[in-house]
This record gives sequence, structure tokens and C-alpha cells, in this order.
Amino acid sequence: MIHPELRYYDFGEGVTAFSSTRRGGYSKGNYGEFNINRYCGDKPETIAQNREALCELLKISDNRLLMPHQVHLTEVVAIDEAFLNLSAGEQQQQLEGVDALMTDVSNVCIGVSTADCIPVLLYDPEHQAVCAIHAGWRGTVQRIVEVAVDKMMKVYGSQPHKVMAQIGPGISLDSFEVGDEVYEAFEKAGFEMTAISRHNEKWHIDLPLCNRLQLEAVGVPRHQVSVVSDCTFKQPDIWFSARRLGISSGRIFTGILLKSIR
Repeated sequence: MIHPELRYYDFGEGVTAFSSTRRGGYSKGNYGEFNINRYCGDKPETIAQNREALCELLKISDNRLLMPHQVHLTEVVAIDEAFLNLSAGEQQQQLEGVDALMTDVSNVCIGVSTADCIPVLLYDPEHQAVCAIHAGWRGTVQRIVEVAVDKMMKVYGSQPHKVMAQIGPGISLDSFEVGDEVYEAFEKAGFEMTAISRHNEKWHIDLPLCNRLQLEAVGVPRHQVSVVSDCTFKQPDIWFSARRLGISSGRIFTGILLKSIR
């Protein structure tokens, strides 16, 4: 069996965290090779093959590989044993319109799907809880990272100063050219525009920095936040980029899994 080529992140023993690259799967064309997103037009049979390959690599069953249907809002869903006992249809219903997942259940891989948007992973080593966040520009403006940290505090008792974070591959400041309406949305939301933007004929926004600053604002120490330097738009041979390939193309899956049995 072909295995996906993953970019792994180090959260320490007992945690597997990664972003999928384009390599090591069964999809073709703009979906090639590795894509497990069901909502971007790829063939169901190749998605199933790719999911099977990833689950084999992670040593989990398919029903423990979870990805929401994202809509660029700030809904965060906690995955618990009760959720896992629902039927597949009931689970899918609960994952509609969701942009972040979190869990403290072992051997469940939660993740989000991106192709220029910013994926963010959180790990609370004290309470053995993890979170995967989809932060496109709309979610970033609505401060989804702050919403997710707050929910981890309420559900698991997480303390932000003990949380570790990984910001995955997304579009860079150089490549994220936006219209005035996007610039104004960030400005209206209270972002420090001199820090996160640049004007070069058109406005550019630094989405990875926006999300790092949000993490710091809620108390996650800077030295506990790692940021991937890759730009999805500049490196389409490694990463999917919707701006470069169009929306009918594959997506990166950024996931996190608690391996230890509690």
C-alpha cells in the first residue's frame, strides 16, 4: 500500500501531529496525490483509499479519523466517547459547519483541511487534550484561535501558559494579496495593522503572524508556539494551494492524535 508523506511536528512523547503533503496517495491531477477532503470534488473511491492509507499509518480505524465540514466561522466541537458512539450519519451532522475540533480521547485523530488557510494545532500536556483549528482569513478575523483556547479552558481546565501550539503550512505575507475590504475587516476587528500588513500596490496580510499574536494574547508563551515557514502558494509541489490550483483541488490535512492510553 502507498503511504502518505507527512510533515511531522514534535509535541513530545505520546502525541502524533502532522500535516499531509501532496505526496504518497491515490488522487490524480489537481487532487494528486494525497487528499481526504470530501468537499472539494475528488473521487470518493480515491478519498477512501487515501483515508485507509493514513489510518494504517496512524494505526487507527477509519471511524477515528475525524475532519469537520468547515465554513470559515468559529464553531468548536469537543469529541468525546459519546460522540464516538454515534452513528456515522449522526457524527457527520455534528461536524457540519465546524471549524475546530478538540478531544482528550486517545487514539482519535482530529484534524482540519486547508489549502492556503492556516491550520493550528494545540496540545495541553497537563490535561492530555488536543485541538485542531482551521483559521482562514475570516476565521482569523473572528479570532477562532482565541475561541478555541477559551473552550479548552472551560472543557478541560487547560491553562494557556502550559499549552503548546503549532502553526502549520499556509499562505505567506508575500503571497496573500487582499482587497481593501479584507484589510478593513482586520482593522475593524482591532488588529494592529502595522504589525500584520504591508502595502505593495495592494494590501498583504500575514495570517500566520495574526494567529501567533492571538495565541500570545491569550497567554500561550511565544517559545511554546512553532510556526512552519513554508508558503503553500510558493511551494505547490509540496502543498495544495487553492489560489494557485483553484478550489477544485486537493487539501492539506493537519491532524493531531493522543497515542497514550489514559
